Amino acid sequence: MAIIDVVRWSPQGSKVLYAWRFPETNLSTLTQLIVQESQEAVLFSKGQIVGKFGPGKHTLNTENLPVLRNLFGIPFGGKNPFTAEVWFVNRIQTFSIDWAVSKMPIHDPDYNTQLPLVAGGRYGLKVNDAEKFLIKSVGTNTEFSQDDLTDQFFGEFSTKTKSQIAQYVIKHRVGFKYLSAFLDELSDYLKGVLHPFWDNLGLDLLQFNITNIDIDTATEEGRKVANAIATQASMSITGHTWQQEQMFNTANNAVDGLGSGNGGLIGGLMAMNMMGGMGGGGAVGSGMMHPQFNQPDFGGNNQGNASDNAAKEPQMKMVYCSNCSKKYPNTTRFCPHCGDPYNPCPKCGTDNDQNARRCVSCGTPLQSGGGNCPHCNAALIAGATFCGNCGKQTQMGDSCSRCGTVLSPTVKFCPKCGNKR
Repeated sequence: MAIIDVVRWSPQGSKVLYAWRFPETNLSTLTQLIVQESQEAVLFSKGQIVGKFGPGKHTLNTENLPVLRNLFGIPFGGKNPFTAEVWFVNRIQTFSIDWAVSKMPIHDPDYNTQLPLVAGGRYGLKVNDAEKFLIKSVGTNTEFSQDDLTDQFFGEFSTKTKSQIAQYVIKHRVGFKYLSAFLDELSDYLKGVLHPFWDNLGLDLLQFNITNIDIDTATEEGRKVANAIATQASMSITGHTWQQEQMFNTANNAVDGLGSGNGGLIGGLMAMNMMGGMGGGGAVGSGMMHPQFNQPDFGGNNQGNASDNAAKEPQMKMVYCSNCSKKYPNTTRFCPHCGDPYNPCPKCGTDNDQNARRCVSCGTPLQSGGGNCPHCNAALIAGATFCGNCGKQTQMGDSCSRCGTVLSPTVKFCPKCGNKR
């Protein structure tokens, strides 16, 4: 067979190759080896490495490869044939490797449940030890591409990535809602963890980035979780509750059934009862449309006289937090689960958002220009005589001696009980 005089590698096309083997093995001590910039050449013969060469032009003689004398008994000088495999290794750094992992269940500290997540990003590798890389990664292939690299080590890479993301979330108690704020920190953390894995293969992990962590909507479970989170966000923006939404859906279904003739009289009455209860006037509907079950009733101006209202203290009942929707006693000023301030409705005691204008449960105005109670600082309805929260008198001045109603300077009889002034 013909002796090869020149050995070189000039990469062609857009395919990213980390290593390439010269197709011929018949060499001689006069063969010229040309190694380009960003390349390294490694020679194998009889199962062992006989030489490594950096960029430049090299002659494969016994001066450069003294081991040839031991392997083949080649003397000094002359053209002496021998066989060897020549591998070229690409030393160019690359940042174009995309990665993604799915089916990553993580217990979320915010929602207190297990969320199915997916994560993805990009990383870059560079060969830092050509000998180790060829022995541990390439093996008997004739070339080794970027696709070969990602396919061969995907299992180990995926397992380590999932495990470390889960450990980071658990250790630092970072919830799904705040993960995007920790992508830089999490990327640096994973780079430090994964670096020894690639270094053992002769590769240097130059950069590792996480670009997104999201709900895995490829599964039925993930789609349900994503819809639930979207619904919660919508309710938080519009100010309604989950119970109210269920009542609206039930009422709409009853109305649709009535229109199509399938609901009959019962469906129509049910729909009208529910819709009438929205304003608090319906006897049955008013109770059905209240989403905050077992909310406290502090009474109002129409319950007893002034002395009874002042002495009456609100009963301890459970309310639903307007921020996290979890139950807590109405005797606390802040939600013990999320720390949101308790902003009770003066009429029904429902917890409302601090910026709410009306109670989400009964519609009572919360910011009506009536000022605040001088005793408990609760918002007052304009013209209110007694606080709807603590029941104490809020307006000091001339009042009825019988019922305590504040009297205008021009009236001679109490407009509420008829007592003469």
